[in-house]
Amino acid sequence: MTTERYVDIPGEVIDVYRLWRPSPLFRARRLEKLLDTPARIYYKYEGVSPVGSHKPNTAVPQAFYNSAEGVTRLTTETGAGQWGSALAFACATYGLDCEVWQVRASYDQKPYRKIMMETFGATLHPSPSELTEAGRKILAENPDSTGSLGIAISEAVEKAASDPGARYALGSVLNHVLLHQTVIGEEAIKQFQLAEDTPDVIVGCTGGGSNFGGLAFPFLREKLAGRMDLDIRAVEPAACPSLTRGRYAYDFGDTAGLTPLLKMHTLGHGFIPDPIHAGGLRYHGMSPLLSHIYELGLIDALAVPQQECFAAGVRFARTEGIIPAPEPTHALAACMREALRCKETGEEKVILTALCGHAHLDLPAYAAYLGGQMVDNELPQDTLDTSLAGIP
Repeated sequence: MTTERYVDIPGEVIDVYRLWRPSPLFRARRLEKLLDTPARIYYKYEGVSPVGSHKPNTAVPQAFYNSAEGVTRLTTETGAGQWGSALAFACATYGLDCEVWQVRASYDQKPYRKIMMETFGATLHPSPSELTEAGRKILAENPDSTGSLGIAISEAVEKAASDPGARYALGSVLNHVLLHQTVIGEEAIKQFQLAEDTPDVIVGCTGGGSNFGGLAFPFLREKLAGRMDLDIRAVEPAACPSLTRGRYAYDFGDTAGLTPLLKMHTLGHGFIPDPIHAGGLRYHGMSPLLSHIYELGLIDALAVPQQECFAAGVRFARTEGIIPAPEPTHALAACMREALRCKETGEEKVILTALCGHAHLDLPAYAAYLGGQMVDNELPQDTLDTSLAGIP
């Protein structure tokens, strides 16, 4: 909640960051050649972290600050497993116990994330579970529930509230998480100075908002100060379109209503996302900070169907040699749209995108796409109306 413009990164956190930071900024020359575009495409690659994503940027400081206050255990939720893996790694670094509730759909689809978390010492439960009142209530209503991040958050918060030595840690959405992630954008600004180039368009995927905010906020500061002129674009799944189709309202961050109310773009805290959707961008609400700047017109947003996303991911892998996690394929799809527009107009725009992780532990999603088993599931309006009716 600080009003300070900058917050120093503690030395103990920097010591851990040195394992992978600064992360590289690459120019996607082979992708540019394939698209035959005059645009210059850059990507900030966060897959070099110990767990293969941007999530340790906030997991490490959260574990550090909690450890310094004498907390002995952190509880959390995870969807695709990137955040749970990151917090498990951070807790191991500072000697904290870690307990994770993973959305059932991802728990079943991604067993290697479970192995990674347990290797770092975490205890993992599928959500909804019989271990909490929130989980038991959901299972009583729907024994076959595939879960949601909102449900998993309810379970993790309930467990933390019952243990004086425990605290709950969140991997996206909240202000302090986006603050920690701005190390991405701050590095990128300095790297662009070294490259003697400046982005015209920034494209990032959005679920809760941490990866996108981490890259975009430092550049937005430069834009508001008149030092840069650029467009900033948030890309979300068509199956979970909180920015483009959600309501801007106060809503709970979890299904059971245990969290404070947050003013955000929301699909309703009772929203259960389509389990077929392969990415981790399945949270019902968007970061209050991102929701605010979207309302102010400072960023654009669009929703992309998942088959287009995975087609972009395959194209990127075959040119740049990195198989992107399902989440950043949304940004890559929009990035490629922009690059092809530049091909039509002849504009030599500089496009920066956030490649927030690799897909080494998400390959079943690619198997579904390559095997022709993936379908595009647009969110039906009646489902959305029902979910929005539950907003307090």
